[in-house]
Amino acid sequence: MPPGERLLMKVSATRTFARIAPHVIPALDRAVHRLTRGKVLLSARMLPGVVLTATGARSGRPRRTPLACVPEEGGSWLLIGSNFGRPGHPAWTGNLLRNPEAEVSWRGRDIPVRARLLTGEERARAWRAALALWPPYAAYQARVTREIRLFRLERR
Repeated sequence: MPPGERLLMKVSATRTFARIAPHVIPALDRAVHRLTRGKVLLSARMLPGVVLTATGARSGRPRRTPLACVPEEGGSWLLIGSNFGRPGHPAWTGNLLRNPEAEVSWRGRDIPVRARLLTGEERARAWRAALALWPPYAAYQARVTREIRLFRLERR
């Protein structure tokens, strides 16, 4: 692992990062994604990423959220509701629970998907895959009492 990546993982596991990142990273990702017509996500330089468009659970309006993901063989994706290790579940997870039909922008293409909350052994396997991709998820889980939600997005 390159030294820069190791440092990035260490920094991203801190509480300071958890306070600042949710306000900065998604805004930058949305702006760059829009300017490049869906071809670039800045955070995808660290981790694979999608822009999820889900229907708001309360508003009923489309909500676009840039997210790290774990691409899976067969064309599905895992989404990890870590919220950077902050106490509450991220809003997008509630949106998917209420309205599982969604869309992802992946490498410049919009793809209709259906989200499914993972539980039991299926969740345990997905969690191991997430940790293999980004070990700081373990620090996020250790900081919170809630179980981090994991979703599988499958193409419709």
